[in-house]
Amino acid sequence: MRFYAETPVRVTLQVLADVLVVVWVYVCVTGALAARDVLLTLQAPARALTGAGEGVRDAFTSAAGTAAGIPFVGDELASALGRGTAAGSSLAAAGTQGTETVAVVATSTAVGLVAVFALPVVVVWVVLRVRYARLATAAIAVRGTDTDLLALRALAGVRVARLLGVSPDPASAWRRDDREVVHALAALELRRLGLRTPTVLD
Repeated sequence: MRFYAETPVRVTLQVLADVLVVVWVYVCVTGALAARDVLLTLQAPARALTGAGEGVRDAFTSAAGTAAGIPFVGDELASALGRGTAAGSSLAAAGTQGTETVAVVATSTAVGLVAVFALPVVVVWVVLRVRYARLATAAIAVRGTDTDLLALRALAGVRVARLLGVSPDPASAWRRDDREVVHALAALELRRLGLRTPTVLD
């Protein structure tokens, strides 16, 4: 497969396009990761809530354990303090859930930014590069043996104004096998793809 042209100007433009795509993807990924980091800072309140809940839970658990040893009222007091332990556990669970939710949102946002801003560019770039590679490879395969095919491709793909610069009626000239016009059309197709034209065409 021929992914790059043979003429300096076309090769330069292709390489520049490749570099720009890589830079754009890098910028998009870097920006997405930066946005993710910013969103992850929102985990701080949730983590503080988790820590506070764990502290409350541990304090009430310790108090309930101590209260259980008090004669007569120990069990009732420990049961009452147990509700504080449950409340602390709920706070800690809410904080943990908040932390996980922020992480999911941050990661989803980063992925979404890359998908919206980078992925379409990459898809278009890949389609164009593969299309060019197929056209250029096919043209190289026949440029020394089948100028008629190259001329036909020129008639199908080159702008009318450029075709008229070759002949006032290029299609008719191709049909009657005017070799001069056919060669000119073949050369036009090769130039369109940034490929060198052989010194002698068939």
